[in-house]
Amino acid sequence: MMNHQRTATIQRKTGETAIRLELGIDGTGKSRVSTGIGFLDHMLTLFAAHGLFDLTIEAQGDLDVDDHHTAEDTFICLGKAFDQALGDRRGLVRTAHSYVPMDETLARVVVDLGGRPYSVFEADFVTSAVGQLGTDVIFHLFESLAIHGRMNVHAHVLYGRNDHHKVEALFKALARALDAATQVDPRREGVPSTKGTLTA
Repeated sequence: MMNHQRTATIQRKTGETAIRLELGIDGTGKSRVSTGIGFLDHMLTLFAAHGLFDLTIEAQGDLDVDDHHTAEDTFICLGKAFDQALGDRRGLVRTAHSYVPMDETLARVVVDLGGRPYSVFEADFVTSAVGQLGTDVIFHLFESLAIHGRMNVHAHVLYGRNDHHKVEALFKALARALDAATQVDPRREGVPSTKGTLTA
């Protein structure tokens, strides 16, 4: 059944993290994000702004260990929120892409909300971290979103030098691709598939 409000609230508590996330797909880009990882907060804030999603995240995790659990679990919750908010996905545009430049960097993200989780991520980073967020974690964030959001996410940094610019361009492109793919096409009466169903 379609969630006409297209909103979701996800709570996740483990021995490593405690997260509460609220998502509104048809929002205005308002956000309140607190993960304890400054650069991740920045990326999620601009994700909400560029995708016009309303997003609230309160995350506490074992940052005394490292950033991995908190960052990854946040994106597990974000994926679950998209899946819940999209309901049966009736009427969706479904597929979309976005290219975003940031100075010397160009990133492309292509998404398909057809219910089949898969992630392709191609980016070369030259530093071990941007702020407090390890660059080796970025792949896991996109993968977790794809798996738990039941979507294809293909993300590529086509070229660039600065790692901050690469990650920021990826997040902006992800937001804009998801904004386009989650739009409802009034001409479409059922789910966007010739099979008549969207499978997991």
